[in-house]
Amino acid sequence: MNRREFCQCALTLLAASDQSLAMSVSDNVLIRPTEYTGALRNPLKGLRAGDIESASRLPYASLAKAYIKWSDIENVREDGVDRIKEFCNQQWKGVHLSNTKVIPRVYLEWPNRGRYWPADMTPGDYSSAEFKRRLVRLIEKLGEAWNKDPSIGYVETGLIGLWGEQHDPSPPLELQKLIGDAYTSSFPDKLLMNRYPYEFLDYKFGIYWDSFGHKEESPRHIPLLKSSRLINRWMVAPMGGETAFDWGTPLGKDPTDAVVHNSENIVALIRDLHWNHLGWLSDYDLKNPRAVENGARIQKALGYRFVIDEVSYPASIKVGARFSISFRVRNAGSSPFYYAWPIEFSLLDRATRKAVWKTQFQAVDIRGWLPNGQTYDVANTFVLPAELPSGIYTAALAILDPAGNVPATRFAISNYYEGGRHPVGLIGVGGTSGGVLPNDFDDPAQDGSLGYSLS
Repeated sequence: MNRREFCQCALTLLAASDQSLAMSVSDNVLIRPTEYTGALRNPLKGLRAGDIESASRLPYASLAKAYIKWSDIENVREDGVDRIKEFCNQQWKGVHLSNTKVIPRVYLEWPNRGRYWPADMTPGDYSSAEFKRRLVRLIEKLGEAWNKDPSIGYVETGLIGLWGEQHDPSPPLELQKLIGDAYTSSFPDKLLMNRYPYEFLDYKFGIYWDSFGHKEESPRHIPLLKSSRLINRWMVAPMGGETAFDWGTPLGKDPTDAVVHNSENIVALIRDLHWNHLGWLSDYDLKNPRAVENGARIQKALGYRFVIDEVSYPASIKVGARFSISFRVRNAGSSPFYYAWPIEFSLLDRATRKAVWKTQFQAVDIRGWLPNGQTYDVANTFVLPAELPSGIYTAALAILDPAGNVPATRFAISNYYEGGRHPVGLIGVGGTSGGVLPNDFDDPAQDGSLGYSLS
């Protein structure tokens, strides 16, 4: 048995332990973290809240829908971008503190409630030249207000028809092109979604299916989502929306019934269609143990779920010298992560668990970690600053929200410290050697401290 075979055999025998594993191989430490089995409230995925207020009481709602009346953000032609920002800042106040992102949709009509057209426009006029000019100008103003706003997750194109669901009326091809071109040019940095998979076919938008899994819509929607034009759309744009319980043949008589009695079929459909997020379904009874258990299963299936299988780093580093860090990761979820957020490597003070030095991996795009059963090898070489004191530090990994460059997205491993960083092992600086960490980790599902910056 050669050295490599011996190491592989030893690591296989050690894998029965519930501890993080470590072995020194050629002066490197190899760590195999234990996979975290619970559901996580990670950003930009999962069981979505129906509004900003309800997001605070739902366990997984890192996304919240914001329905916006056109007349609230523009009542006359002269209203500018400042009115949009002022309205949204008031409505979304504090979302960054809870690590919540908003999915806004502007609408004109809400059945049995009212019509919300600007005062200087004609209600119901979807075809005039004036409406089209105002439509394009509004989308341009929305882009000025939202494209760089870190509190925005995805944008539902909306605007046309009842609830902004782009039906009654449905936009003809000419209007689809007008809307599609305006949104594409106004939102170069945000991902966009439209309602129906048979519309906006020339645009790489995601879909907000607001009757997810309904028997009335599934026979048409599912084949279209698997058609040649859309079968890979989930790789670049989010599939979301909500389950509806107020018409037709839904997934259950209400969210609790659906989650308790139909979760297996829901999870299968999520995985088959690579779904990222769902609202309404999240309103299940949090006092029902079976609903809570199955809700966690659904949350784990929705969106991405990154599991680190192993990490390798040198047991000892010299200050001012180059060293390499590598890890192997897989996506056990159903969709990618859709934005190019950076990965941080840091050295933490062992007592305070605070970062004393940190840097970012280069040329790594987490959007490419697809849920296809594949593992992805990530490696980078860094240089330790000469002024770092000698000693033993905790090596840690994290995914950062660029809004403040703060840890925001948790890997599904048990190696976790409150605040969003994942300690993977001990590393020596300046002559000392590191090794395995004591198993005194925090529960990532119980950490409510994560947030991001608006500035």
